[in-house]
Amino acid sequence: MDFVAIDFETANRFRDSACAVGIVVGNENGIIDEFYSLINPQTSFESHNIYVHGITERDVQSAPTFDEVWNTMKDYLDNQIVIAHNASFDMSVLRASLDKSRLAYPTFDYLCSVMLSKLVWPGMPNYKLNTLADLKGIMLDHHHALADSRAVIELLVQAMQDNQVSNIDYLIKQHAVTCGKVFERSYQTPKRRKRSVK
Repeated sequence: MDFVAIDFETANRFRDSACAVGIVVGNENGIIDEFYSLINPQTSFESHNIYVHGITERDVQSAPTFDEVWNTMKDYLDNQIVIAHNASFDMSVLRASLDKSRLAYPTFDYLCSVMLSKLVWPGMPNYKLNTLADLKGIMLDHHHALADSRAVIELLVQAMQDNQVSNIDYLIKQHAVTCGKVFERSYQTPKRRKRSVK
């Protein structure tokens, strides 16, 4: 069963300022496809964001706008299981960017790899992506959108191996997680179901 990791970087504090996107398709065996693009957000960059990801206004001058890259992105996301680390951020960037461009929402289920990591590996010092990557021996150029998405795929592969399950569907069932959903102009967040007491 395939699943798709996504990561955005933003130009400033506003969620509709995506300046890079990384999308990686994987399954229980690892990475099978990937896509990366800088995005011209057509807005100003703030110094804090530049400090985090290193992307400047000059870097995106000739990059496509979100509208121009969306059709490619949409093909990766539609009707898939999508995962992001701290998914509330990346899903809000996606929704804000679509709203700004007046584009229709795709339809997909999504999960947060922070939530899953807390369930699979309780007791970690923290659940930042770079911390988990270090602890699990995953190479990471942190805050590069494609590298972050690759790391999410590799974390999920390790989670499945550690839980001895053969696909992501079994992993989320084992930990009683319900996928979030994105659909036209709305969304539902992922949740952990309460286990029944026997």
